[in-house]
Amino acid sequence: MFREKIKELLAQKEGKRALINEKTNEMRQLLSNEDATDEDLTRAKSLRSEIEAAEKEVRSIEDDLKLYRKAAKGNPAPDPHKRSQNNEDENEEKRNFNAYLHQEHRDGTTGITSSDASVTIPESIIYNPENEIKTVTDLSQFVQVFNATTASGSYPILKKATAQMHTVEELAKNPDLQKPEFLKVAWQIATYRGAIPISQESIDDSAIDLTGLVARNAKEQSLNTKNAAIATIFKGFSAKTVDGSNAIDDLKKIWNVDLDVAYNKMIIASQSFYNWLDTLKDKNGRYLLQDSISSPSGKAVSGINVAVIEDDLFGAKGEAHAFVGDPYRAIILANRKDLQVRWVDNDIYGQYLQAVLRLDVKKADENAGYFVTGPSAASK
Repeated sequence: MFREKIKELLAQKEGKRALINEKTNEMRQLLSNEDATDEDLTRAKSLRSEIEAAEKEVRSIEDDLKLYRKAAKGNPAPDPHKRSQNNEDENEEKRNFNAYLHQEHRDGTTGITSSDASVTIPESIIYNPENEIKTVTDLSQFVQVFNATTASGSYPILKKATAQMHTVEELAKNPDLQKPEFLKVAWQIATYRGAIPISQESIDDSAIDLTGLVARNAKEQSLNTKNAAIATIFKGFSAKTVDGSNAIDDLKKIWNVDLDVAYNKMIIASQSFYNWLDTLKDKNGRYLLQDSISSPSGKAVSGINVAVIEDDLFGAKGEAHAFVGDPYRAIILANRKDLQVRWVDNDIYGQYLQAVLRLDVKKADENAGYFVTGPSAASK
């Protein structure tokens, strides 16, 4: 009984997640349209409300899942609609995971040892480590993401129609119309794995909850893996270079002429490329970058939104690179399995924490953008 209910709740959660992704993409397209009408903005606000409501339902489903999973292990399931407000219950999952960390033995494993975790092991007072201040970008927010249910497959993309209708005489036979053309993008799921070994001494002696540290580190590694895969595809688009003397004109030609007008264009710029954009002025001495409420960076140039990422995603530090085009049409990400963390047997006596991520990233529309090199990098 519990297994069927859990299966039903998981299906509901998956459906809500797909709905959230669909509405998020629709809202993003509405806000990125430089010719957006008042009706579009109203629709975007309505979508935002629907997304928030769906996210609330997902959280409710996740709470129900916790209860039924607990009941499936032999504990009676309380009424899902009468949840305790006690902090002990709210943090039960976190405490259980932390206890799981402490009870596993990892003798002889090379990884986080007492000396490595010395900043978290108290002498006479408790130390809590502070995170290094460093920007972590999520490139998947710009591309088309879908949940893959198999290890491989193809994703259909409808090509732009080029045929036209014909004039006919009254009651004449209808002429044939051109059939829709689809571009099939083949994908093959790849498995990414990593290990976070933790010595028993560092767990026993740590003054803080290592659960949060381990989970945060695994999540950052997952994000870095996705970013590297997506950035590699971005860098594979047709290359263009803008020089110092005609840089502004070269950029305008890319989004005015080289790219189809139907694309929802944006600029994903490295920090150095953005810094160069931020210094550009027109003939009247006015900066070209203008404020934009719909832009990820809060800035736009010639009505095109600009997003800023770290230099090292597109090249070396100090190099000015950018993707100019429609990233949502340009790249697809097939997500087979989100980040999973579990204990596994090591090749020596002991265990370590393994993180697994399964996905594939492919170029979907090769005409959807260009990889542009700015003056600072081109001159080196």
